[in-house]
Amino acid sequence: MKIHRIDHVGVVVNDLPTAKTFFIDLGLKVLGETEVQGEWVERIIGLHDVRKTIVWLGMSDGQAALELVKYHTPSDAKGIQQPFANTLSATHIAFAVEDIEAIVAKLKKKGAELFGEIQNYENAYKLCFVRGPEGIILELAEKMK
Repeated sequence: MKIHRIDHVGVVVNDLPTAKTFFIDLGLKVLGETEVQGEWVERIIGLHDVRKTIVWLGMSDGQAALELVKYHTPSDAKGIQQPFANTLSATHIAFAVEDIEAIVAKLKKKGAELFGEIQNYENAYKLCFVRGPEGIILELAEKMK
């Protein structure tokens, strides 16, 4: 038995166009978009009456992808929950970036919220956490030279 790599991370969103634009602005590219429904998907995920739209986003290097999912049915009755950095669950998506300050400035103009501030970690990385649309948390990491 062997695990080869992380293939993708799935994130469920309510406002798919806004989330899609946010990640395109971050630098990801749309790899595909489709609507999924039917018994086969219901049997995989354990929900009934499933109809969802999926947008696949990726980086130019072809590594792991991001799957944004909008469930048209069934929808989450609780609505958007705003997690904190210490909320129990998968809490964030980490991106290795160049020019972290410019990326943060660009994302803030688009409505993203910086959790604290950009920090130098042992002169090895500049790190920060940013909250994007619908509470999605990103960690940005710039390797220092």
